Amino acid sequence: MKKGRKKSMRTAREILRLHFEHDLSRRAIARACAVSPTTVGDYLERIKRSGLAWAAISALDDSSLKTRLYTEGRGAPSRKPLPDFDYLRLEMKKKGVTLQLLWEEYRSIHPDGYSRSQFCELYQKHGKRLDPVMRFDHKAGEKLFVDFSGDRPSYVDRETGEVVVPELFVAALGASSRIFAVAVASQQIPDWTMAHIGAFEYFGGVPAVVVPDQLKSGVKTSCKYDPEINPAYAELCAHYGVTVIPARPREPRDKAKVENSVLIAQRRILAALRNRTFFSLAELNDAIAVELEKLNDRPMQGVGKSRNQLFAEIDQPALKALPAQRFLLQDWKKAKVHIDYHVAVQGSFYSVPYTLIGKEVTVCITATMVAILHDGKRVASHARTHKKNVYITLEAHRPPSHQQYLKWTPERMRRWGESIGAQTGAMIEAIIRTAAHPDQAYRRCLGLLRLATRYGDGRLELACDRALKLQAIGYHCVKNILDKGLETADIPKDDEESLPLLHDNVRGSEYFAGGVQ
Repeated sequence: MKKGRKKSMRTAREILRLHFEHDLSRRAIARACAVSPTTVGDYLERIKRSGLAWAAISALDDSSLKTRLYTEGRGAPSRKPLPDFDYLRLEMKKKGVTLQLLWEEYRSIHPDGYSRSQFCELYQKHGKRLDPVMRFDHKAGEKLFVDFSGDRPSYVDRETGEVVVPELFVAALGASSRIFAVAVASQQIPDWTMAHIGAFEYFGGVPAVVVPDQLKSGVKTSCKYDPEINPAYAELCAHYGVTVIPARPREPRDKAKVENSVLIAQRRILAALRNRTFFSLAELNDAIAVELEKLNDRPMQGVGKSRNQLFAEIDQPALKALPAQRFLLQDWKKAKVHIDYHVAVQGSFYSVPYTLIGKEVTVCITATMVAILHDGKRVASHARTHKKNVYITLEAHRPPSHQQYLKWTPERMRRWGESIGAQTGAMIEAIIRTAAHPDQAYRRCLGLLRLATRYGDGRLELACDRALKLQAIGYHCVKNILDKGLETADIPKDDEESLPLLHDNVRGSEYFAGGVQ
């Protein structure tokens, strides 16, 4: 190329781009770049002599490209082999791999290759060509980014016809960008933890770090520098051996990986399901799982491999193994032992040893179990019931006197009452039949039977007879009759006396006949 004919590097790059990417003819390139076909041919010939591929050319800065194109009087352009940048990117994700190590391996294959500084410069320039959000700078198995999607799926409740809008939880691994998505009922702690468990099990392993947003289920007290992790979330991560590093408030680039993954999930999952109607959360999640696999199997632009392929190569070998047991969400509360040696837990009652009456205990609640601790030691454990006003009692927790009391049975109570008299036995039967709880019936029966000690068997029998006739069932009814001495009194008749047909104030038929004024 003659002196004075040099074009700007911008024009030179455009000539090369149109040739390599669009395969245009020299004349077409000349018209597009406002240069002569001879100039186009000269640039293409110079690049051909350099032996550089388009990927290597695009990675060069203007100074390096100028050196390659214009080598007047300085000998032939450099023919040093370029590194395989895609291979370098994949290797840099692996734990312990550095650019120094990769350069040494490169020079062992190409002794006359680039120096360390040139090698690192080319690597960095190649990285700048990637989408900054999608740049592959995460170590294998290191970070899992989690968040909820702003756009949400929906399903129809079969029973009510109501449209239910659950939350869409999305998680993405930093190195391979493999995505997990699941619909959960809410952003509350139980659903938040179950979504994490689902993600860990989907990936088949545990990362070193989880990066959540500073939502309440993950962070109890939000702070840019030292956020306080929610205790339940901290227990989950401790169980799986994961470190929590929340993203800073109003710093979306701290979790750019999942921000982009949420957008992809909205476009590839929610959009794909937009015209379908679901009738349960489980049915919705089954459909999400199908679309999720399609998404993870799609080749990624600029990479040429799918997320599943990258996961198998990079993240999967680096993930920690799942623990032997799945995490079980626990809710903790303080409670005081009632005088009946039971603790109230969400509307039901669970027993503890009677020696703890009046003392404060700690209650651990899971989906299937209620454990009660005193001074850090477990003193009781019960299968959890979800029914209200139910007593769950262990025999060993009762005082000896109560254990003896439990040997009483309805049949024993009847026999005891019948030993006093038939009417007393009948009253015992009526009390047992009408009581809401056996313990209540036994106590009332005992109170009734003890009235015989104070008033005698005969009076008690008469009082029970009177109470039964009046349908006044219970200990207090019989006691009131005995206290007032009414057991022998006549029972009033319900029939009211009829009024006489003739009375001074009753007008006769003659009055209404019109003859009486």
